[in-house]
Amino acid sequence: MAYSQGAATFAWQGGEPLLAGYDFFEEVVHLQALYAPPHTVISNSLQTNGTLINDRWAAFFKTYQFLIGISLDGPQEIHDSLRVYSSGQGSFERVMGGIEHLRRHQVDFNILTVIHKGNVGKAKELMAFCRENHFAYVQFIPCMDFRSQQVDQPGVYEITPQEYGDFLCEAFDEWYQDGNPNTSVGFFDNMLSVYLNREAELCIHQAHCPTTLVLEQNGDAYPCDFFINDKWKVGNVGTDSIDSLLAHPNYERFRQMKPSLSVKCQSCEWQQLCSGGCPRNRTWNPERNEGDQDYFCQSYTQIYTYAYERMQALGHQLRKSLFSHNMQRYLNGKTPGRNEPCACGSGKKYKACCASLGH
Repeated sequence: MAYSQGAATFAWQGGEPLLAGYDFFEEVVHLQALYAPPHTVISNSLQTNGTLINDRWAAFFKTYQFLIGISLDGPQEIHDSLRVYSSGQGSFERVMGGIEHLRRHQVDFNILTVIHKGNVGKAKELMAFCRENHFAYVQFIPCMDFRSQQVDQPGVYEITPQEYGDFLCEAFDEWYQDGNPNTSVGFFDNMLSVYLNREAELCIHQAHCPTTLVLEQNGDAYPCDFFINDKWKVGNVGTDSIDSLLAHPNYERFRQMKPSLSVKCQSCEWQQLCSGGCPRNRTWNPERNEGDQDYFCQSYTQIYTYAYERMQALGHQLRKSLFSHNMQRYLNGKTPGRNEPCACGSGKKYKACCASLGH
């Protein structure tokens, strides 16, 4: 809270974080309120498989404005092929029941879908499933088998770059809707942000890894949940201050990984969209402190090329609309000066933003 500066953000993950119990999270929100400076905005997000959500949990999430991520891999036959109980019974019906509790209490939630061998060829079906169930916010992440504790060993990927690239292209066609997308898909929203002259939103495609602290149950702290290893430990919150955790040499070493791009990445035409992908998806050369391309480099190149013209048109259309709206609302119809913030809201100077579009 000493670092909050008006806002403090917490993300709860597992395993399954709801196994910590209702009393645990009641204590969490109590302590947050107890130690927050006055007028601090406290945000909590929680990623869950959804099977434990009942009316009590949903009411709690609404009261404290938790944003909930639900792991759901598609229609029942797809989801139940892998997400099963120890008895072998699928969990789809319990997950959908949990979602109904969230809706009843008007809790904000999104859907996280893992893309694996069982659904990588079914992008159209997955998008239709989301529309049929009115899932407005969806994220797709490729299946990866790895142990974050084994950072020296490359991950094993269940799908190929070609499969993932094909999936993204098919999903994009369903998302685009003739230039009027009505479903938020994280990957495409991220692309669109760049076409709106803003920064990428997903950490995978930002220029630098975000400053976060990942805490294990015993208080051990790490810079990222892909790097839970003694080589990357930055301390323990029970004994070390946040100052010392963030100043640990491992933290700076971690921060240097993302911008250490291969020669191919440095000259890539899509670097602004990709930023080299995720360091965890690269094979590293410790002598040069440089990694190869992201395992999904081919996938990204494929979708960026495939979507380029439509994304450029959509970005131009939205920037023009935002510029006109904001100019009338905030600037009394007056075009901003060349060195003033652009009216589109990008945060860039007008001369480096929408002036080039002829506004």
